[in-house]
Amino acid sequence: MPRINLLPWREEERKKRQQDFMVALAGAVVVAAAAVGLTWFAFVQMIDTQQARNLRLESEIAVLEKSITEIDGLEAQKERLLARMEIIEQLQRSRPEIVHLFDEIAKQMPEGVYLNGMTQTGIAVELKGVAQSSTRVSALMRQADQSEWLTDPSVTKVETTDSGPGRRAEFVVNLRQIRSDPDMEDGQ
Repeated sequence: MPRINLLPWREEERKKRQQDFMVALAGAVVVAAAAVGLTWFAFVQMIDTQQARNLRLESEIAVLEKSITEIDGLEAQKERLLARMEIIEQLQRSRPEIVHLFDEIAKQMPEGVYLNGMTQTGIAVELKGVAQSSTRVSALMRQADQSEWLTDPSVTKVETTDSGPGRRAEFVVNLRQIRSDPDMEDGQ
């Protein structure tokens, strides 16, 4: 029987399979490396894009914060101007009231009563003066109570002294001014 040696053929087949395996392995390594490289490149691009978006958002936020600061400044300035306008309006409304006050005090002053000083704080009016007698101070208070511009008379001090040829009474009387604008009575 002839002898057939199958070993070299098997050996060649094994080498060919081994070579095919190495080619496939090298191909898989190249494909895996390409996939990793592309994935890394894609992630780098996504990170760069997001960083660019973040920078744009930060710059827009800075612009908006500056605008908000300007708006707050404008609102504060608006509040100051409105407060000034309110004060000016109050002064305009109360301008004739001082004239009424002086006119009314002159009308209500009985004979024998002389004023040394007058102080006004808001609607409170304090009269300091000298009268020939304490009854004249009482007359002043009665007339002030009947006035259309004065109310709530009260005596803080009446001191009768003997000076010169006769007696005289030094007094301090507190009154309240009636405002023509009722809204101003609370604040002033």
